[in-house]
Amino acid sequence: MINIRSASTLRLFVPVRGRPAPEVKWGKAEGEIKETAQIDNTGSYASLVIENVDRFDSGKYTLTAENASGVKSVFISVRVLDSPSPPTNFIVKEITKNSVTLTWEPPHLDGGSKIKHYIVEKRESTRKVYSPITTCNRMSWKVEPLPEGGIFFFRVLAENEYGVGLPAKTIEPIKISEKPQPPGKVSVVDVTCSTVTLAWEKPEHDGGSRISYYEIELAPKDSEAWSVCASVKALETVVTNLLKGEEYQFRVAAVNDKGKSDPRQLVQSVVAKDLVIEPAVRPKASNYSVQVGYDLKIEVPIAGHPKPTITWTKDGAALKQTTRVNVTDSARHTTLTIKDATKEDGGMYSINVANALGSKDATIEVITLDRPGPPTGPVKLEDISAESITLSWEPPTYTGGCQISNYVVEKRDTTTTNWVVVSATVARTTLKVSNLKTGAEYQFRIYAENRYGKSYAIDSAPVLAQKAHPHSSVVQRKYFKALLVVKDAIRVDGGQYTLVLTNVAGTKTVPFSVKVLDRPGPSEGPLTVSNVTEEKCSLSWLPPRHDGGASISHYIIQKRETSRLAWTVVSGDCGATMFKVTKLLKGNEYIFRVMAVNKYGVGEPLESVPVIMRNPFVPPGSPQELEITNITRDSMTVCWNRPETTGGSEIVGYIVEKRDRAGVRWTKCNKRRVTDLRFRVTGLTEDHEYEFRVSAENAGGVGQPSPCTPYLKACDPTFEPDNKCTKTSYRITGLTEGTIYYFRVLAENEFGVGQPAETEDCVKTSEPPLSVGKVTLTGVTKTTASLSWEKPDHDGGSRIMGYYIEM
Repeated sequence: MINIRSASTLRLFVPVRGRPAPEVKWGKAEGEIKETAQIDNTGSYASLVIENVDRFDSGKYTLTAENASGVKSVFISVRVLDSPSPPTNFIVKEITKNSVTLTWEPPHLDGGSKIKHYIVEKRESTRKVYSPITTCNRMSWKVEPLPEGGIFFFRVLAENEYGVGLPAKTIEPIKISEKPQPPGKVSVVDVTCSTVTLAWEKPEHDGGSRISYYEIELAPKDSEAWSVCASVKALETVVTNLLKGEEYQFRVAAVNDKGKSDPRQLVQSVVAKDLVIEPAVRPKASNYSVQVGYDLKIEVPIAGHPKPTITWTKDGAALKQTTRVNVTDSARHTTLTIKDATKEDGGMYSINVANALGSKDATIEVITLDRPGPPTGPVKLEDISAESITLSWEPPTYTGGCQISNYVVEKRDTTTTNWVVVSATVARTTLKVSNLKTGAEYQFRIYAENRYGKSYAIDSAPVLAQKAHPHSSVVQRKYFKALLVVKDAIRVDGGQYTLVLTNVAGTKTVPFSVKVLDRPGPSEGPLTVSNVTEEKCSLSWLPPRHDGGASISHYIIQKRETSRLAWTVVSGDCGATMFKVTKLLKGNEYIFRVMAVNKYGVGEPLESVPVIMRNPFVPPGSPQELEITNITRDSMTVCWNRPETTGGSEIVGYIVEKRDRAGVRWTKCNKRRVTDLRFRVTGLTEDHEYEFRVSAENAGGVGQPSPCTPYLKACDPTFEPDNKCTKTSYRITGLTEGTIYYFRVLAENEFGVGQPAETEDCVKTSEPPLSVGKVTLTGVTKTTASLSWEKPDHDGGSRIMGYYIEM
């Protein structure tokens, strides 16, 4: 086990031996190795370097070396000492009118140290900053008391000896109520000129009692005159009696014993009119494979309105449905289900969808995978002699849905019942059977085989192993000589030569194998250049197609700059078909070439395309919209938004800097890497004024800093008396937009003024922003649309947190 602190550099170095030089490969048991990892493999060692490790680099790393003699693997366990990852399965278990019960499970990664405790925090939906609730050792917590009707976000963080980890958060805001939460997404299922069919999802929380029913309300477009149009227990309903051509908006609320939830509104309004859509059928694939005995389910998306009629056929005839083969249709899909597939289920299936606007067809091929049928006979018996017979046959008519891998040929002497394997690896449909006994009668049996098994066999007719009877006339043999001369043989002259002799008595074929001894041909391309950085890259290629009649001993790798003509040697004894080139010059353009070497010499070169040495990524852009909150006499909280560009690499952290108005140097505020979009700067000097800036960092380095914030004084908030009142609520007017305020309230009686109650967090006076500027459609495909827009002219006094896109 290797223990290493986060933000350090992990270096794994393993010596490697083997002949021939093994092919070396790094891997990770769970997940993938970082793209930024530097891997260097040679014939004698393998190394893996990962800079700036974090908790996600923990795990078991594997190194596998393989050559013709076998495979060996080693495992190296690495534990990165870091703060924990987020707790898992964080859920809201129960909601009452004044409390919320939260539960979670331990993080997947504990950072190499035991979890000390968990930190539970809350945030009102109208605020930006989380406030602590408690620190606990349990994996559940009941948050109370909470104001009824309040809306909160919650999060939990694990802490170990190395710090506080990443948070697990509630995605949606939680309303504190015994009433149910609003229903989930509301969607339109169907529309006619007088009806709309709606569907919705259950609320995430039912308020502690079962949902009694759902209340559906409608209102004309741009009107707030809502009226109840339906009450149902199901998650779908049909709203009837609508006026043709009118445009309506709908919303749904859940009701339990304690009351009615807030409504969930349908995003877009709906016009009551008959939808007219041409039928369409779009299979996800043109063919499907299923092994005999297994189940197959084919789900095909369809469209059309009015709802189209759907017809399935197989091989041109109507599909006969049984308990084993059946079709089910829904609003958007038609599904073919085949249970315990048989060979007969294979074939061409056609789907026809039709409505009043037309008809569309699609075809799907179902391939049944099984052992093949028997070879096609009869078995031909040729070239019969006293010691050998040549067999030939035809391939099976049914291959089992995949390629025939081989044939198995058996023989038996007809005086016995025992079959003996002649060959189990016959690749062609012919075989010469030798070593027969003269005068014995034989029978032969042939099987076809594929990846799923062996077929039934076909048998030949019995045949006698003997010479053909000579005729009474005397046959005088004449001998001839056939001569083929290849002058100045070169590598491509090697191969298989065949001599064919033919006369009226028959045909004889004699093969000859010729090997030309020469230096090897060029390596098989392309010569791939990958993992390019400013000073190194990786090369890979394939062995030559022609090895020159001798094994390849090694490869020579050369490089040259495109501005020069001379080649320089990178490696003169590379034993693998890959190599890592280092010590290259940043920004230079190179061409590489590789040559195979055998005992007869150096082969022809294979060249790469030109490649420029530069990193595939650049530093990120600057963070956006800095904001300072929670100002005290010795601390301030800096908040920001992510940069517009990441530079092509994931942002690994942020650097927060401050500068005193009395000084000239920027000083770094965070000692450890900051991954959140906020940071509390402490240790400030009271009444000093500071400005702040933030920079983002990725694998390419630290980007440009953000614009500086205005100078702000480190001091506790000062309170100005606003007014006296006798109520327990008060509206304060005359505030400055965009200014940050704290508020406090003091009670007074005849004996004087009491202690103040202060707001826990600061408040920034703001209002909703103006609408965004011009919206532009930048791109459209069959399934997507790309939009861009301009920022609002006025942000309402508070930074824009995000944008909603509706359709």
